[in-house]
Amino acid sequence: MVRLMIDYGLTCSTPSTGKSEVAAFAELQGRIAALFGEKLNVEVPSLDADLYETGVLDSIAFVELLVFLEKEFKIKVGLDDIEVDNFRTIRKIVKFVLERDRLEETA
Repeated sequence: MVRLMIDYGLTCSTPSTGKSEVAAFAELQGRIAALFGEKLNVEVPSLDADLYETGVLDSIAFVELLVFLEKEFKIKVGLDDIEVDNFRTIRKIVKFVLERDRLEETA
């Protein structure tokens, strides 16, 4: 997360409040939601909308999303990471990106 926060000009979180981490999470949510419109030309109804049930993500859009996430956030998405639940909502995608970022920081 620290790498993503630096890349996007966000402040590091403080252990006592965690406010900056919450702000970073919210900013990433907004960025990823915006990318659906910019890159995939689809509108996401809400941050918790099921992207599969609403038809926002189909197989082609899913592959485009993975490519975008790897390029934009400089993360690697391996075959073992590709689980539908990781990408079901914008919030889950943000959590996935942050988890991948943390793993790559420690590697």
